Amino acid sequence: MAKKKKNTKQILYPTLAMIALTAVLTLALALMNDATKERIADLEALKVQRTILYVLDVEVDPEDYSAVVSTYDAMISPASLGALEYYEARQGDSLIGYVFPMNGAALWGSVKGYIAVSPEYDKILGVDFVSHSETPGLGGRIDESWYKEQFRDMPIPEDGGRVVIYKPSDGGNADSISGATLTSDAIRKLIDSTIERILQAERSGA
Repeated sequence: MAKKKKNTKQILYPTLAMIALTAVLTLALALMNDATKERIADLEALKVQRTILYVLDVEVDPEDYSAVVSTYDAMISPASLGALEYYEARQGDSLIGYVFPMNGAALWGSVKGYIAVSPEYDKILGVDFVSHSETPGLGGRIDESWYKEQFRDMPIPEDGGRVVIYKPSDGGNADSISGATLTSDAIRKLIDSTIERILQAERSGA
């Protein structure tokens, strides 16, 4: 009988210890997961803030977290036109532009970015992308400065015509990416359709 109790204890104690260890590890992993999610959310928010300041051509060190956050908080406020959400940008009492999200499809998947327009809606102030699935070295070159910077101060036609026209077409005002014709065309369509949506909302007031 004593031997049986001893065997029971030999089985029970390791089992309880294993259960306790599993519970502790599970709790630790859950806490780490929550902390990681919060950190990821903070980094995503910072990326969006950097992007919004970039499309507005605001000079701030993108690696200086405090500078990015303080500049963003001082200049940017959310707004909406009906269901269309956007951001207003001000320097002091002066309105310097509006920033709108861009969402669409490229060659290999969805593209998300932001576009800034002047207060008069007559020119693009800047364009940038926060996520895409395009091929590095080809369509992925939409992230390169030379490509994005060519949209700075690009006029928006009053008649609602095409905004982006790739060279060498008549009236060409931008260069496409060599070897990435489909991605380039997708970005052109994304910018044009976003501008069209913005102008429609502005003219209707909703």
